[in-house]
Amino acid sequence: MNNATSDPSDQSQLTNIDRRSFLKTGLGGALFLGTVSVTAGLSGCATQPAGRLSAVGTRMDASYQFRFLTKEDIALFEALLPAMIGPGLPEQPQARNSAIAGTIERIDAGIHKFGPANQKELRRLFDLLNFGLTRVTVARVWSSWPNVTTEEAHAFLERWRTSRIGLFNNGYIALTKISNVAFYGYRDFWHLSGYPGPPQYAVDALPQFQNA
Repeated sequence: MNNATSDPSDQSQLTNIDRRSFLKTGLGGALFLGTVSVTAGLSGCATQPAGRLSAVGTRMDASYQFRFLTKEDIALFEALLPAMIGPGLPEQPQARNSAIAGTIERIDAGIHKFGPANQKELRRLFDLLNFGLTRVTVARVWSSWPNVTTEEAHAFLERWRTSRIGLFNNGYIALTKISNVAFYGYRDFWHLSGYPGPPQYAVDALPQFQNA
């Protein structure tokens, strides 16, 4: 897989999301998420970044080092991205796997540049979805994420999108926002959103495009 995170221009849109809070949950939602994070930590759920993963048996670029996402978070996005991106992903299996892996790497690189407040919110959200008890009771996802089908992932996202509970609505928005920007903000997929790319004079003038 090519190193999808080497071009700073591909990260600018994801980094700009850091201008406001992801999860406007109110006091009750904040306390709930905080309790989940503490419980997940006490139960032994890994919260350390995944670091550099071996290319053997994984879709990831062995040269990329994860600085925010854990191995559990990676499995979460591997399950959710096919449901969120859908037909935008390539049909050919190797290209599809590469696109998913590159998108997850860009999600990690983008979140790493977020401020501490948003990083803390996202960590709580990911812990909520990765911790087995809350994955089942709150997300209503019975299987662990590596075993979740695209149909099950889509059903989960739809439940949170249409929920009357603000915490779930905002969780859905956060997941889809960072995923869509990481996917459609990458130059190989600009055309899928109707974006033709930056004008040539910008490519020629701005240093971040010189090593593309």
